Amino acid sequence: MQKPTLTYLHVRPNEELPPVGLLPSAPFLAVLVIDEVCEEMWRWEASRWLAGSHCRYVLAWGQYCEDWAESVDDANLEAYDYDDIPEDKLVMTTSHEEEELDDVFWFAKHRARHPTLVLSHTVIIHIAERGHKNVLEKQYGQA
Repeated sequence: MQKPTLTYLHVRPNEELPPVGLLPSAPFLAVLVIDEVCEEMWRWEASRWLAGSHCRYVLAWGQYCEDWAESVDDANLEAYDYDDIPEDKLVMTTSHEEEELDDVFWFAKHRARHPTLVLSHTVIIHIAERGHKNVLEKQYGQA
């Protein structure tokens, strides 16, 4: 079995998104840590960016996380013209509005599963003005 890997990606809200090529080229799970309120149109653009990548599971935590989960769901549907989504292209989503980030990281590591794919790579996508790579990676590691 492949050892799970972790990547941290800091994204400033309402700014140009990094190239999709910076994300893993295999199916992965993303934990969105949303520390800043974003413009609605940017959230939609970011959701399409995720749905257009190899992301297959999104756990949204932080500012308006339920809106984020809904927009990723819609972006995934939009990518398939609101028709049936192939099982291996389905992006699962959860929002964790009332939970501690430690609990979300624990869920990501121990319980989040895609119905048809093994997701051995996790990406923490931190939406904030300032990144906290070491802090969030350590917190994830302890979950």
